[in-house]
Amino acid sequence: MENLIQIQVLPEQLHDEAFILKTANNKNRGSKFDYPYFYIRKRSIDARRNPVKYNLQVVLSEVKQELTVPEVQYGNVENGTPVHIIGAGPAGLFAALEAVELGLKPIVYERGKDVRERRRDLAKINKEHIVNPESNYCYGEGGAGTYSDGKLYTRSKKRGNVLKVLELFVQFGSPYDILVDAHPHIGTNKLPAIITAMRDQIIASGGEVCFNSKVTDFIIENNKLKGLELNNTEQIDAEHVILATGHSARDIFELLHQKNVKIEAKGFALGVRIEHPQELIDKIQYHGRLNDEFLPPSTYSLVTQVNKTGVYSFCMCPGGIVAPCATSPGEVVTNGWSPSKRNNPYSNSGVVVELDPTRLPNYDPNNPFIGLEFQASVEKACWEAAGKTQAVPAQRMVDFVNGIVSRDLPKSSYQPGMVSVDLNKVLPPFIANNLRKAFKDFGRKMDGYLTNEAVLMAPESRTSSPISIPRDSETLQHVEVSGLYPCGEGAGYAGGIASAAVDGLNCIQAIAKVIEGK
Repeated sequence: MENLIQIQVLPEQLHDEAFILKTANNKNRGSKFDYPYFYIRKRSIDARRNPVKYNLQVVLSEVKQELTVPEVQYGNVENGTPVHIIGAGPAGLFAALEAVELGLKPIVYERGKDVRERRRDLAKINKEHIVNPESNYCYGEGGAGTYSDGKLYTRSKKRGNVLKVLELFVQFGSPYDILVDAHPHIGTNKLPAIITAMRDQIIASGGEVCFNSKVTDFIIENNKLKGLELNNTEQIDAEHVILATGHSARDIFELLHQKNVKIEAKGFALGVRIEHPQELIDKIQYHGRLNDEFLPPSTYSLVTQVNKTGVYSFCMCPGGIVAPCATSPGEVVTNGWSPSKRNNPYSNSGVVVELDPTRLPNYDPNNPFIGLEFQASVEKACWEAAGKTQAVPAQRMVDFVNGIVSRDLPKSSYQPGMVSVDLNKVLPPFIANNLRKAFKDFGRKMDGYLTNEAVLMAPESRTSSPISIPRDSETLQHVEVSGLYPCGEGAGYAGGIASAAVDGLNCIQAIAKVIEGK
């Protein structure tokens, strides 16, 4: 017998099992006896008031529970029906695992390198400012998700089986805590080993994972996908294809357009990556409580409306690092991530302005690339403003609001370096104007947030894909090309690791129905 009880505890009481058990039993007044065991189902921090507390969902139990996940047993699918998956990011990898579970043979094509080899190219971006267009923070095994913090929180729970995604992460090496924390996080330092374990399982089960394999053409006959071309040389038959290439694969969007495969402009967001001292954010969020061994580095979530347009914080990384995420030479792109311990001295977050493609300058309803072209133009302008390197144009926060070029810049986690500029002259005027007003509002909501101790780096431009690839809501196939399954962030159906992984599961399940119906 079990009983679910909601309690609050102080941070220093979080690991006092005797205290938690006693508190939960005391609150369980309807019971005639005290339960001898408990486990925590959900855990979250409530920092709205002082003192800071943890909210706990405590399950009281008559027997001691072993906190494990039901492991999926994978068979051999070497002779199964092949399913071709383009992209080894979260959507592609979870699609491949689901294919094996359903008896299908996944063949994964990744344009980049495996996760170990990929690190060398990341080092070149940071140290030598050299961007490899096939291997970078966005392309390679694990996709952009490998080096974007490992945050697994998603609001898209109605889209599919989020719990299964989390349990699979645990099966392949993630801490069990991601099933308990309200905002689960793995850490960029731990993700490579987990991703490698997933790949090893796919291969051990008879699937294939092919690196340095870039799709350069789609073979389409009578609105039906027949095959793929790889690296401009090899052609393969392919009847069921999941397209999970991520939000930055501009060449795929261009290829689809050339093949008269329908794509559409969609809304996205663009702004800056802002970095504060972590200690300052802790002081604000924890009501002056600093260097506390019982509390993790604090987070924040901010949103406001400026000129009837949303401005909000995005991908907040406590104790994190700002990374250079360009995918081609001649552009600058920022993103952020945190290690598992979140123990770096800085916190960073994207702060972005919502963009409706119909409100962009020179909007043309017949041009699906209107948002992508705008995105690329800002990235190029920032590259030029920073000296045509992977250094980033930057400005202290109050200086930006006041239109003053910063005389100096604070220390930062951004390895390629920063160049002091007036971002008001680099960013499009309506983006800069909305950000200035938003920062003033955020400063009122979080006393101390608007400070020259914070530095803005531009741009934060890859929040999501500026293009969607329309698909049928029932079959999940492209609306015009059967056999092609647009999937994940790049197609416009996800917004992070967990939701992309869920979409990968959904697409394989849709393919399995087609195969079963033949």
